[in-house]
Amino acid sequence: MIRFLNKLSQIGLLAGMLFFTGYGVLGQTTKDSVRINLQKAIEIGLSESPTMHIADRDIQIKKQYKKEQIVSLFPDVSLSGSYQYTILKQSMAMSMGGQDMTIKVGKDHNYSVGASLSLPIIVPALWTGLKLSQMDIELAMESARSSKLDLINQIKQAYFAYLTAKQAYEVLLQSYANSEASNDLVIKQYEQGLVSSYEKLRSQVALQNLRPEVSSASTATSLAYMRLKVVLGMDINEPIIFEGQLSDYEDEVLNAVIPTLDNLSLSENSSLKQMDIGIQQLEQSKKIIKSSSCPNLALSGNLMYSGMGDTGGQFNNFPYSVIGLGLSVPIVSWAGTSYKLKQTDLSIENMKEQRTDVERNLRLGAQSYINDMQQALANLASDKQTMLEADEAYVIAKRQYEIGMNTWLDLNRTELMVTTSHLTYCQSLFNYLSARAALDAIIGQN
Repeated sequence: MIRFLNKLSQIGLLAGMLFFTGYGVLGQTTKDSVRINLQKAIEIGLSESPTMHIADRDIQIKKQYKKEQIVSLFPDVSLSGSYQYTILKQSMAMSMGGQDMTIKVGKDHNYSVGASLSLPIIVPALWTGLKLSQMDIELAMESARSSKLDLINQIKQAYFAYLTAKQAYEVLLQSYANSEASNDLVIKQYEQGLVSSYEKLRSQVALQNLRPEVSSASTATSLAYMRLKVVLGMDINEPIIFEGQLSDYEDEVLNAVIPTLDNLSLSENSSLKQMDIGIQQLEQSKKIIKSSSCPNLALSGNLMYSGMGDTGGQFNNFPYSVIGLGLSVPIVSWAGTSYKLKQTDLSIENMKEQRTDVERNLRLGAQSYINDMQQALANLASDKQTMLEADEAYVIAKRQYEIGMNTWLDLNRTELMVTTSHLTYCQSLFNYLSARAALDAIIGQN
């Protein structure tokens, strides 16, 4: 009876874990689920991420601003018109030949229409400003590329973290199954009088102690699954099956060639490229400061047509047109130009110093990831061998226990060795893949 109740409690535990996991590991079996691999996940993330949408709009904003500046170089034509009806005409008093006279002046109807034209011919500040606008577009595009690289890194990290959590959960489930099988064996031997009640109790306690670990692994897997969908910009309740196993990357890791810091190029690093563009913008700002103190030449013209007349009378029309050139020569502004140029030079020097510091920190970070990759690769081969040996040792220990050649403690130790070796193997794989993804982001590689 005790054995039957114990069996029911174990079934209840597994059923609870299956319900809790939901769409996590074991719940990904619905027919409507969409299957997604890592590459597809990256494509979905890049297309659905709000960060990428914002970056694309920023590029469009910069492009539209440049077009606005280009339009400033085109002729500006404006039309104007006015009409006035005189209610009470203005009176003028004067004396002519010794007689006072009062004369009303003006007409009942007055109108005017016209057109004006202005065309910049020599505007140095506007020309150099167009080049600065082009640099703004390049900076926005590089910022978008930086967001893309960061998002790809986040997706890879989340994807590998989910695969690691899922495989660790499967390892613990297998460990629970092994412990359950061992416990059944201990109970059988106890019923046959081959082992003591103390050994049976130790076996049952060990089995009970595994349940919180399995439940915790189930929780971690479910959270990693939901976090991955959040990174991809997807609804966390949408049924998705993320394909692949962490062990699928074993051959790739074992055959990988780890770069060294000496042959690692940071020429495609987005942070450094953005700072380079920033330095170029400051250099262009110096040209704008100088050009703002240069003469400006513009063409202007006006065509006016006005008329006036009384109701029922003849209207008099008067056309008028003019065209000319306007020259503006700044004089006093040169006094402050030199100070503005010195300020810009100091800003350029600060930017260069910041770039040097950023590059040093990036190289330090790259070396750290290279070290992590080397350590993980060095551990992986031995972890693989240890895992295989632990599996073999467990099979042997189980057979020996069945025939009474060793104790339950020996069997329990081999079970623990199997679990630990499998989890260590998963961790080494994840450490390498995580460091590789972070290094790719630093060197600007998708």
